[in-house]
Amino acid sequence: MIRVSQPVTGPEELDALKRGLEKAYFGHSADVVELEKALAEFLGAGSRPVVCLNSGTAALHLALACLDLEPGDEVLLPSLTFVASFQAVTAVGAKPVPCEVREDDLLLDLDDADKRITPRTKAVMPVHYAGNPGDLAGMHAWAKARGLRVVEDAAHAFGSSFGGKKVGAQGDLVCFSFDSLKNITCGEGGALVCPDADTARRAGLMRGLGMERPQATQGGPPSRSAYDVVCQGWRFHMSNLNALVGLEQLRKAPAFFARRQKIAKRYDQALAGVPGLALLPMDYERVVPFLYTMRVLEGRRAGLVEHLKAQGIETAVNYPANHLHSLYRGLASAPLPVTEKLCGQILSLPMHCALTDQQVEFIIAQVKSFLG
Repeated sequence: MIRVSQPVTGPEELDALKRGLEKAYFGHSADVVELEKALAEFLGAGSRPVVCLNSGTAALHLALACLDLEPGDEVLLPSLTFVASFQAVTAVGAKPVPCEVREDDLLLDLDDADKRITPRTKAVMPVHYAGNPGDLAGMHAWAKARGLRVVEDAAHAFGSSFGGKKVGAQGDLVCFSFDSLKNITCGEGGALVCPDADTARRAGLMRGLGMERPQATQGGPPSRSAYDVVCQGWRFHMSNLNALVGLEQLRKAPAFFARRQKIAKRYDQALAGVPGLALLPMDYERVVPFLYTMRVLEGRRAGLVEHLKAQGIETAVNYPANHLHSLYRGLASAPLPVTEKLCGQILSLPMHCALTDQQVEFIIAQVKSFLG
């Protein structure tokens, strides 16, 4: 089976894990701090600090927690996203407000979001679907004009750029995921890019159960036995083992990004104009694709899925609409017909760096053979 997504690791990551295991301590350590600094440098984040966490969901959770949302406060976000986005909102006691996405690129429809703003709306969470940040300048201008904070769900978009800068180098709060399937992996992990040092300090406290440890005398490490709890927190810290894997992956990132872009460009070239398909418009000079998602029209998606499966090709639907899940039914203030239509069309083809050129050509041939 050609998998729809998978990580690519090698002896470098195994050696890093061995070094980490030999330290006989697997919690938050200097390796995590090193990864935070390396990520900030890689992103060109300047004075924007990076806080590493145990998942992208934790990054979203802490970003929202830093906004001091109160029960009943509302966060606008697309219904077409992974459920982690919605879970992060409800985890801080706020209300997710599902919004439409644009039919052509599956990004948040600001015209629709405008109609769903109420006096309780405090933030907006754009999702960089498949790695596409869209018009970030327009997004932030729209939010600023309405007094809203922006939490970017950039789980798909590590390595992508806007305006000549990498996603995360500018903006408000930006959240990345480094789980096993993302553009780079820590095994499990995530990162929050903060707008200032005060926010980063607060997020750093919250990731460690709100514990503040006094420094030992004579410049030694913080005491493990003496601490004060100064705020609500969670056990969201990243392990040094995950950080060491992430450091090795970060060194490979340019090659990973180039390979993903090459595969996506080949899909676009070969599948453009195929009857019954609508491709997402992507500028792969600045977008590093996490997914390769297309729309299968005329009710033929189920048949294509079965055909590809019979040929040993795995596919995925990313994602079911969140406003149709049992937990979130009734949250939409108005119907979401565009999202519901798209959820019956979208299909993701294999997209990862382990794909060979021959496998890519085989996938293309099988899609074409089914759709005629």
